[in-house]
Amino acid sequence: MNNKAKVIGAGLAGVEAAWQLANFGIEVELYEMKPVKFSPAHKYKGFAELVCSNSLKADRIESAAGMLKEEMRRLGSLTMQAAQASRVSAGGALAVDRTLFSDIITDKIKAHEKIKVFEDEVTSIPDGNVIIATGPLTSDTLADEISKLCGDYLYFHDAAAPIVSFDSLDNEKVFFASRYGKGEADYINCPMDKDEYLRFYNELINAESAELKQFEKEHFSKDGFKVYEGCMPIEVLAKRGEDTMRFGPLKPVGLTDPRTGRRPYAVVQLRAENSKGTMYNMVGFQTNLKFGEQKRVFSLIPGLENAEFLRYGVMHRNTFINSPKLLTQQFCMRNNENIYFAGQITGVEGYIESAASGIFAGLCLSRKLRGLGKVSLPETTMLGALSKYISDESVEKFQPMGCNMGILPELPEKIRDKKLKYAQISNRGLDDLDRFISQL
Repeated sequence: MNNKAKVIGAGLAGVEAAWQLANFGIEVELYEMKPVKFSPAHKYKGFAELVCSNSLKADRIESAAGMLKEEMRRLGSLTMQAAQASRVSAGGALAVDRTLFSDIITDKIKAHEKIKVFEDEVTSIPDGNVIIATGPLTSDTLADEISKLCGDYLYFHDAAAPIVSFDSLDNEKVFFASRYGKGEADYINCPMDKDEYLRFYNELINAESAELKQFEKEHFSKDGFKVYEGCMPIEVLAKRGEDTMRFGPLKPVGLTDPRTGRRPYAVVQLRAENSKGTMYNMVGFQTNLKFGEQKRVFSLIPGLENAEFLRYGVMHRNTFINSPKLLTQQFCMRNNENIYFAGQITGVEGYIESAASGIFAGLCLSRKLRGLGKVSLPETTMLGALSKYISDESVEKFQPMGCNMGILPELPEKIRDKKLKYAQISNRGLDDLDRFISQL
């Protein structure tokens, strides 16, 4: 029996896959091209670098993200261990100090006796049992090799939000609060009246975007960037209509400006980027504007007039395979059971979704190497529903999918109260997961 596996990529999916394999006694070779080579979006040397945001979404069990994170915990997730140890305040969301988060994961992976790390770029698909978890920014050379293997390749664009210094904010204009008073007052809110909003809106839609690289120009349509809706650049969103932002990331619902005692016309929210609270990211402000334009336009937001931008927003290419035509529910190729994929390259969209797919891919490959049969997660679990989604051969036009209650089977009885309904769906899935785990 070949009791060895190779994992390409030490992002969220790759480290989870390696962690699962190693904990089942499999010897793992983990390949990561950093720090020898960095992708256009990555800057930090550590594993599992969080690029777009430091938030792992909602933590309440009756939410899709909360349900998935609890499933991950029960499956022995390394991501969830590191997230708990590096957590920063973010109301009802699970947000982390991303540097500490990465360092914890890097140290645990490198310390595992069954994992050997190679800091080198992989340019071809190795022989043997392998999990490809190279993410949405797979290097061009390896991407060409994967393209030869998979054929039908898809592209879309993703964007990251700016980070500002807390000390540079105008505390006379901003206030701490969480929407509807849920959780601690962890968000900084920048309220706008109608005139301030319209001025900002007009400057935003007329601001100059960064020049696209050649590979991006090839995938730019006349209707705008091919972007995933959950990471829509703020300037693209704004161009959909004057009030679009007010019904999206700038919605004022559930917030009261303490200076006026009234709900603002619009609100920009900032969320803690690190545990010390010295850095804050602009929630929902992923952007492809030129850096100078970001400084000029975003400084029109009340409270950010003198903001120090510690990191400007960027946009980069994301790449994923046509998984329904290529992969099984176990994340292995239909025509080659030695090759598995995990993470955003499979079309699961988001941090925790990517990590979760790595958990299951690692679990499934470990069973193969231990001479055990294939298993499928219950479709009532969030991870099971995602694995079923990416492997559904009937899908004609595949698009990325993040965790959401809509992909889960309905309850047998109708429940009008949405919170109660989602709580029951979550509990049903977790109960089914416990039974699944007990039979492994």
